[in-house]
Amino acid sequence: MTLHDSLLGFAALAALITIIPGTDTALVLRYALSQGRRHAYAAALGMTSGAFVWGVAAATGVSALLTVSTVAYDVVRLAGAAYMVWLGVSLWRASFRKGNAADDGGAPIRGLPHLSYEPLGRTWAKGLASNLLNPKYGMFCIAVIPQFLVPGVPPVWMGLLLTVVSNVEAVVWFIAIVAAAHFFRKWLEGPKFRTWIDRVTGTVLGAFGVAAVLETRHA
Repeated sequence: MTLHDSLLGFAALAALITIIPGTDTALVLRYALSQGRRHAYAAALGMTSGAFVWGVAAATGVSALLTVSTVAYDVVRLAGAAYMVWLGVSLWRASFRKGNAADDGGAPIRGLPHLSYEPLGRTWAKGLASNLLNPKYGMFCIAVIPQFLVPGVPPVWMGLLLTVVSNVEAVVWFIAIVAAAHFFRKWLEGPKFRTWIDRVTGTVLGAFGVAAVLETRHA
């Protein structure tokens, strides 16, 4: 396999993984609709930062510890599950608050605690945490990256290159989501839709968290 073939093949596979709806997409969309593009981009940057950390860990063999230690993997999975369930419950609670509406100018008033009007740095940190606490991405890196290593290219550098490819695709996807949300925003603004998007996002996050717990119990 040549370097060109490896990059193309991995890019195709990573693209499919990227566009599958998940917690990252749900959070970026929620930020885009409730607080605007800057916060959505900050959350997306945090998520890609977390993905890069997982990729670097997989490329250097650090995250391989999770594959040989069931306890370590379960601890990370349960921590991530708890975080997602907490976000989901918080979103549902926010959707019942009278302040979870917009004023006459369309600016968000109150939403998820610590999400509305929060500093961009905190938004980035939450995006980072949502990805770092998702060990499935690390498992994906461990399982897939070795399949695309190229003879003559150091495994660490090849792994980092593949991680960059995956993150670039994720950035493009997040930009498309934010742009679409901004384009349709005038149809999507309003307390009813915000209540709906909070509950849908909360349900998605909570479902992922519960699924992670169930997988751990049956493992």
